[in-house]
This record gives sequence, C-alpha cells and structure tokens, in this order.
Amino acid sequence: MSDILVHTEAGIRTVTLNRVDKKNSITSAMYGAMADALASAVDDPAVRVVLFQGHETVFSAGNDIGDFLNNPPAGLDSPVFRFLQGIATFPKPLLAAVCGPAVGVGTTMLFHCDLVYAGDNAAFSMPFVNLGLCPEAASSLLVPQMLGYHRAAEALLLGEPFMAEAALEVGLVNRVLPPTEASTYAQGVAKKLAAKPLSSLIETKRLMKKGQSDLVIKTIAEEGASFGRMLREPAAKEAFGAFMERRKPDFSKV
Repeated sequence: MSDILVHTEAGIRTVTLNRVDKKNSITSAMYGAMADALASAVDDPAVRVVLFQGHETVFSAGNDIGDFLNNPPAGLDSPVFRFLQGIATFPKPLLAAVCGPAVGVGTTMLFHCDLVYAGDNAAFSMPFVNLGLCPEAASSLLVPQMLGYHRAAEALLLGEPFMAEAALEVGLVNRVLPPTEASTYAQGVAKKLAAKPLSSLIETKRLMKKGQSDLVIKTIAEEGASFGRMLREPAAKEAFGAFMERRKPDFSKV
C-alpha cells in the first residue's frame, strides 16, 4: 500500500500520510506524491478543498532521516521544495487534521493551512537547531508572526514540543478534539467549504494572503539555501551521526 493515499470525493481531496509503522516519517518519494496531489488539484474542477491527515496516533515524525541523508534536497526543483512551494501557493482551501507528534515539517506545513484541527494528543515541535540546521517552509517568517517573537524564539531556538492547547492559544489550530474525532470533524468542515462558491473561497484566500505571498516564497528559497549549506557542516553531521548511533550529540567543538 502507498505511503501517501490520495482520495477525491464530493469535492474534497484527502491526502493521508500512511506510513504509521515509521511514524509517518516523510521520504523524498512521499514529498513528490504530496506535491503532485496539490499540483493536480489546482485546476481540477472536481477538487474544491484539500485535507491533509495522518493517523490518530501520529501526524508525522518529520523527515525520514535515512532517506534524507541518502537523498538530500538538490535545489528548488527537488520533491521537498516542490511540496513546500505547492502548499504555500495553493489557491483553494487547505485543511489539516493533526493527532500525535507533528515534528519539523509536520508542524511547519500547518502554517500554510487555512484551518487546522488537532487531537488533544497532538505535540508540535520544530527541532531544526537541535539538528544543526535552520527553519524551513518559511517558518522563520510565519512562526514569529503567529506566535509573537518570544514564543517563536522558544519554539525555534529550543526546539521543544508544545501541546495542542498551547497551539490553540496562539492560533495555530482552530479546535482541539479527541484524537478519534479530529479527522471526522475536519471532513465535516471540508464538506461545508466544498458547498460554497469556489470563486469566492479562492478570492477571499488570495486577498488575505496577498500582502506577503511573494515574501513567503522568497523566504522558502532563502531558508532552503541555508538549510542545504548547513546540512554539509559539522554541527549537522554530528547531530545526524548521533541520531543514527542512538547517542547524545556533542556540539562543544562546533
């Protein structure tokens, strides 16, 4: 069975991360599949809303480390950047149902969603600094805007998890529900949106985002350049080496 399931019905395209045995860690192929699902939805009249979901126990553990090290992003046309650009520029309503851990891109992608519904077991984290890296998905821009600078600094510099209620407080999620109800609730909201005039939804979203859409894309590219450079530097090598060797990293010399 595919690691990414794409199902379209009644105007709703549901994209499901389906690699639960690996905590829905995302490979390059999965990024490509999600990017394709978004790209094909843009001009498809059968798709009026897109909903991302994982499992009730886990949304995503972030990048699959082994795949990531073997297939690092190679420019802005790589699958991961196609996905990030696609989710940042998607013109139709974009929803997410998030339960359990949402690590790295599992959190940063949510800043591009219009509505997010979380299970009360959701745990959001952006541990880029802990891996010797920097933020991605324009999170260096969007996280301070939503959380405020000091909370953003806490989330991005410390990289420690924050829970569903904290995410609700700062506006990252719209509602917190039992994990068994989050996807069903999000589907219900998607049905409401799919029944509305698509032209009005698209224009309203465009107007809300127009003030910084170009800056978001520019930030994704700038972060991507820094991310690629830092991936080759000693801090990241130590962090990933420690992860693979199941030991605590030592950054005292980097």
